[in-house]
Amino acid sequence: MGDLLGHAVRFGLPGNVLAAGEGIESVLSVRDVMPGMSAAAALSAAHLAAIQFHDALRRLYVLRDNDLAGDGAWHTLLERANAVGVEAIALSPMLEDFNEDLRTYGRDALMAHLRVQLAPQDVARFMLVAA
Repeated sequence: MGDLLGHAVRFGLPGNVLAAGEGIESVLSVRDVMPGMSAAAALSAAHLAAIQFHDALRRLYVLRDNDLAGDGAWHTLLERANAVGVEAIALSPMLEDFNEDLRTYGRDALMAHLRVQLAPQDVARFMLVAA
């Protein structure tokens, strides 16, 4: 598979906003309600903490898992993002991760839970309208 550190499975085109998380399932669950936002699945907490930032990035949403590894990745990313002028915002799931939230509570509940955690301008820009 080559050198994974710093890299990720990317969804969407690079822009000034990115959502990055550990697992593909969790990242795709968030993209289900925010299909216009670029996203990256780092495949582990260690890889998430080391994800590379592209030059145009201005806001990074960290799709953290509710565990110690997720907390560590979030804190490392916060420091790294702040050092290069990127705003970092943690998005926290209700349960262990966003895929579990989607499967347990459904799309509308996940959408409502994420909506209050996003920067207001990103709600209109990236989030689906509730049915």
